[in-house]
Amino acid sequence: MVVVPPDTVQGTLSTVYVGTTRTFEPGGVFGSQRSEELRFARYDVAIPPDREIGEIRYGKPRKPNVTTDFVTTNPVLYSSDRTFRADLRQALNQSGREAVIFVHGFNNTFTEGLYRIAQLHHDLEVPGVAVHYSWPSAAEPLGYVYDRDSVMFARRGLENLIRETVAAGATRIVLVAHSMGGFLTMEALRDIALADGRVMPQIAGVALMSPDIDVQVFRAQARDIGTLPQPFVIFGSDRDRVLRLSALITGQRGRLGSLESINDVADLEVTYVDVAAFSTGDGHFVTGTSPALIRILGRISEVDQAFGADAAGRAGLLPGVILTVRSATRVILAPVAEITGDSLN
Repeated sequence: MVVVPPDTVQGTLSTVYVGTTRTFEPGGVFGSQRSEELRFARYDVAIPPDREIGEIRYGKPRKPNVTTDFVTTNPVLYSSDRTFRADLRQALNQSGREAVIFVHGFNNTFTEGLYRIAQLHHDLEVPGVAVHYSWPSAAEPLGYVYDRDSVMFARRGLENLIRETVAAGATRIVLVAHSMGGFLTMEALRDIALADGRVMPQIAGVALMSPDIDVQVFRAQARDIGTLPQPFVIFGSDRDRVLRLSALITGQRGRLGSLESINDVADLEVTYVDVAAFSTGDGHFVTGTSPALIRILGRISEVDQAFGADAAGRAGLLPGVILTVRSATRVILAPVAEITGDSLN
């Protein structure tokens, strides 16, 4: 992470509130080791003016280019949950008491997760306060087993961050999770539902991006949760090579983020958005990195309107084919020049 003086920043500042179960290391950064204590922080992330939508660049620590590189300024490490909650309450009061909590995925450093939520919050023009849960990932391609164990370790931390956000006065919370973070999010919701008898009503929606969850495990989690928060949206692609590797490593088929048939979740009230048409590279985070797809999603003024129970209401907002099977809906997105402003080539 590169921290610069406030007067050197260019572009737009995106404030991100953080809860983390990573250990705090010398040099003022959170590392990959696990901490039983949930720590709180706040960062102002500068979104550079010279970049493509969906793009994140990392500069050299000693010579960052603030016109092209993501940098931070004004970092705050809170001494207690009380001071964090008071600061978050003030921000919520200024933002309609809405919050989006982002949970990163496999193989992420603290900085990568922090910059990603700042980028998504800015590019998708997400309303409300940005909150990030940073769990202890090994941040190594070969660290899959460590990360899976860390997800189980980190469940209570995410639950506590959600409860802190509600205690700070949030009346609407949207949970956004990527990859293995989707499994963590489902586990935290399950724990909340089992403890309280239901998921708190302030959770006004869930979006899982390329969720690395076995379909049968997801069904069991959903059964324990009971009524899923609405809207409940799953972004996936059968071109996701990372999820193919995950299936190989775990010896399991049918990852939720590469769903073969909507029939597998037809009895659940979910919307599965197929983004394969926008897939590039490993296809594992197309929702956050594809400029065309970001423009489409950015045109949706209200998540409830776009992903609610009325499929007819979605037809004009999401270009593609809409299929409804029992309680579930599948939307197969297609690039459309009239919507994105891009060519079809």
